[in-house]
Amino acid sequence: MNHKHHKTKQSLSDPLRSALSLSACLGAAVLAGTSIVPASAQSPDGARVERLEKENQDLKKRLDALEATAKKEGILPSGAAGPTVKALGDITLNGFVSTSYFYDTSNPADNSPNAYLWNRTHNSFTVNKVKLTLASKPVEASGDKWDAGYRASLIFGSDAPIVNTGGELQGWEDLREAVVELNAPIGTGLNIKAGQLISLLNFESGDGGVVNPNFSQGNQWFYTGNGPSAGVQLGYAVSEMVDVKVRVQNGMFTGPVDGNGFKTFMGSIGIKPDDKTGISLIGFGGREGAASDQWLKGGSLIATRKLTDMLNFATELDYFNADTPGGTSDWWSAGGWLWMDFTEKVGLALRGDYIADSDGAGTSGLLGLAPNTGQDLMSLTLTLNWKPIASLKIQPEIRYDHTTLAGAFDGDDDRVTVGAGVSYSF
Repeated sequence: MNHKHHKTKQSLSDPLRSALSLSACLGAAVLAGTSIVPASAQSPDGARVERLEKENQDLKKRLDALEATAKKEGILPSGAAGPTVKALGDITLNGFVSTSYFYDTSNPADNSPNAYLWNRTHNSFTVNKVKLTLASKPVEASGDKWDAGYRASLIFGSDAPIVNTGGELQGWEDLREAVVELNAPIGTGLNIKAGQLISLLNFESGDGGVVNPNFSQGNQWFYTGNGPSAGVQLGYAVSEMVDVKVRVQNGMFTGPVDGNGFKTFMGSIGIKPDDKTGISLIGFGGREGAASDQWLKGGSLIATRKLTDMLNFATELDYFNADTPGGTSDWWSAGGWLWMDFTEKVGLALRGDYIADSDGAGTSGLLGLAPNTGQDLMSLTLTLNWKPIASLKIQPEIRYDHTTLAGAFDGDDDRVTVGAGVSYSF
């Protein structure tokens, strides 16, 4: 809004409102005075009554003129109220801010912990993520009518280069997700998503501690997972217990732009045998290398179980196989989570994971690790989850890491990392 114009309208409004109020009072007084003149007095005072009636008519004309001016200036509404923009009522805007401090006891010489997420700078206060999500109302699954919606998320902060997979591509650096979603009235409703899609792999979310039981990210999410990628996905609920998804995307690790002209195919079957259990079976495969016969393929199992009202369990098993000149490379992982909510505000989470990489295809040269011919990685993490208010989550955490690659943690094979993360959701 033009502030100068706004001030002019504001200065006009006070005298106009005062004039309107004064006119209304005078009009009421005149009308009241006219109504109480007795019949016996009208004959000798006829001239006075006629004068009062004329003054009343003049006041009414002035009041009408003032009202017209007020409407013209926008001080009073003119005509029927205009309709609101319906689309604005269907938009939701939410997100979170997460920040942390962690200390790596291996005291890395380059000030960057190897094979560790999220804090890539040792002994530093870190703004991990600032996430903004703009979305339409949820798309309704229906076999009778079409529906459409969208969802777009941006992540800024020190973790953005890792979770967004946009790299240095201009316009993609901060984009986490951008999806157009449709419901086609086929059967019970065919769900269609197109755009930058979040991975089907991994139990943990790339959003980190704000939604995960632990603040730091487990090894599986990075070494046996993949980031967002542009593509198309079809989803269909076969029944209340079973749903399927099939996806075609640019590649496992290429993100928004295809790197070699070939595509990766992914599919999942979701099974819910009861309201406390969820199982996801995932398979994937696609040409990742330059040669036509070099494929990356594999599978994953993710399962969750609510053991009691307070106690939860989750597990993830992953297998990757990559074609290489003259052979193949395999790496796999296993992980488990156990977390308990003692109250609505206080909980505790334990995570353990293991990566087996026999020839280095899955870990060599990644996240600060030196090029190597293979290693096993494992970690054990204990996190306190404290929510003093619903929108705030504080997570003090201690984590132990071990590698079979000699000196991989800046000269050490073992490492302890301690600190805390804080997340605020809005």
